[in-house]
Order: sequence, then structure tokens, then C-alpha cells
Amino acid sequence: MSAAPPRAATPLVSARFRLALSYAGFLVAAGAVLLLGVYVVLRYVPNYPLTAANPSEAHLPVASRWEILTALVRLSGALLAALALIGITGGWFLAGWVLRPLQRINEAARIAAEGRLDHRIRLTGVNDEFRQLADTFDHMLDRLHDAFVTQERFAANASHELRTPLAVTGTLLDVARRNPGGQDYPALVERLSITNARAVGLTEALLRLADANAVTTAAAPLDLAGTVRTAVGDAAHEAERHGVTWDLRLEAAPVLGDGALLARAVANLAQNAVRHNTGRGTALAVTESDPRRGVTTLRVENTGPVYTSEAAARLREPFLRGEGRTRRAEGGRGPGQGEGHGLGLALVARVVDVHGGTLVLDPRDGGGLVVTVTLPRPPGR
Repeated sequence: MSAAPPRAATPLVSARFRLALSYAGFLVAAGAVLLLGVYVVLRYVPNYPLTAANPSEAHLPVASRWEILTALVRLSGALLAALALIGITGGWFLAGWVLRPLQRINEAARIAAEGRLDHRIRLTGVNDEFRQLADTFDHMLDRLHDAFVTQERFAANASHELRTPLAVTGTLLDVARRNPGGQDYPALVERLSITNARAVGLTEALLRLADANAVTTAAAPLDLAGTVRTAVGDAAHEAERHGVTWDLRLEAAPVLGDGALLARAVANLAQNAVRHNTGRGTALAVTESDPRRGVTTLRVENTGPVYTSEAAARLREPFLRGEGRTRRAEGGRGPGQGEGHGLGLALVARVVDVHGGTLVLDPRDGGGLVVTVTLPRPPGR
């Protein structure tokens, strides 16, 4: 798409000056209407001396109607000039007082355009349109600042995580190149395959996370309980391998949303409940719907290590797992270590957010995690 042609440079016309001229114009127009009314009334003055006595006897100067109208026109011109001067002067100061908040907003916009997103207007005073505009601008800067911080953190983490499998691959190939005769090639190929699979899986997880962040949700009714059954069934082999037992308490849970994204989110919750569990542990999945509140809830609990509230809340950040940074597959310890990329709950948070829901992570009594997903319930169901 071609860029729009730049606007031609035009002379700057001060809004304050235009407002001052407008105020002066209205003031002069109002004065002109008033004086015109006086002029029209005076035209009906009789055209003879306005005195009951004989002017020749009283020796009094008596003005005719024409002299009165001429004096009125001259005086009106002087009065209109004075009104114009008063209007421009008063309008200039009045416009400056009214437009002072716009100067602060413009200064904040200039600072933000230079890359400083931490500056805020914080306009005080009466809650008028200018203050609402300033508050909206501050809110926009808050969202932009959070978005840029998240993007920078995500880019740094992604570059670090993608560099690891590529570095391992490069090291293995360098060793094989320097000592081609002393290599166990089947083992080398196996390690390269594992490392490559990790890089591919990590890239796909990154793409899914990006898609969930920018998706426009396709609204379609579905039962979240059926999605949970499918996800638990798909993870049954892995749960059996790790000795994790599922307890399903599924009621009808109608939601309106993108079936593929919700299925991906539920699958991630099921996989996390299995992989970050203890030997012979348990996992619980509960779905329920509350028509009065208009919400549908999914709760997934699992046994596992003990978390603090702060540590549990941070698990939604990309590349963070139950025991800290995600580990390499060949260096994992315990059930499920090295099987994920630390993006599961980050993806769930994105999917829940685009569906207008909430995600809450709480530590479970005795160890483990409680994940609660709340989504809007379709109206009329």
C-alpha cells in the first residue's frame, strides 16, 4: 500500500487569534444590531424643532432629525471601534485561558512522539471536555507504554530462547566437522532431530501466541465441557505416563467464541496440569455456568510444587514455568520437564483476553496450582 502524499505546508494560524477575532466579531455584531435599532427608532422623530416654546423667543439650539441621526452615526462608529478593541483584547486573554489545557496536551503529544511514553498530563481542575481529553490521552499512553514494555520483554525472551537450540545445533555440527571420524552419527542425528524439533515447536508456539494476540474472534456457540473432555482425552497417554489421575466434574458450559482458540487454550491447561504435577498426582477440571451472573467458568487444579501468590501470578508471562526459566529437553528433571516452552499460560491469557474473559492463577493448598477461566455466557441460553 503506497504512502499518502505529504500535506503541503500551510501558514500557521493561531487558534487563539481566531477565537479572539470571533469574540470581537460577535461583540461588534451585537453592538451594531443594538445601534441599528436605535437608529431605526430615531428615524421616526418628527422633522421639526422638538420644543414646546417658540425657539426664536427661548433662544435655545434645537437639532433637527437629520442632525440627530448624523450625530448617532458618528457616535456609533466610535462605539463599534471601542467594542472591537475590547473584544479583541478580552477575547485574546479569554481564549488563552480556555486553550491552556490544549497546550499541555500538545506538549505531552510532542514528548510522546519523541519516544518518552512515561510522561503524563494529569490535568486537574473542572471535569470538562479538555480534562476528559487529557485523561483519555493519559490512558492511551498507559496502554502504549504497557504494550511496548511487553513487546520488548517478549522480543528479548524470544530471541534468547530461539538462540539456545540454534547454538546447540551449531555446536554439534562444529564438533562433527572437526572430528568426523570419531562421531556416533546415529546419536548425533538423534540429538540434532531433538534440538530441531524443539526449535520448530518453539517457533510454532510463538506464532500461536502472536495469532491469539491479534485475532478477531469468530463468534460461534460451543460447550466448553466438551472441549475439556477432548483435551483431557488427548492428554490421557501423557497423564498415564506421568501417573496423573484426572477427576472431571463437567456441567454444561455454553460460551460464544472461537472454537479453535478455546480448544488450544484448554489443551494447554490440561497439558500443564499433567506436566507440572507430582508423581502419582491428581488433576481436577470443573465447568459450570451461572445464568444470573452471565458467565461460564472453567477451573483446573493440579497437585505439584508449592507456589506463592506472586509466583503463581507471574506464570502467565512468556517463557516462565513452574520452576523458573524453561529448560532444555535433554536437561529436564522430573515429569514433564523440558516438554513445554513456557508459553502455555501466556497463550491461555491471550485467548481469554480476546474473548472478554478473565484468567486467575492461585496457589493450591498443599501445593500445585488453581487456574480459573471466566468467560461471558451467551445471552438467552
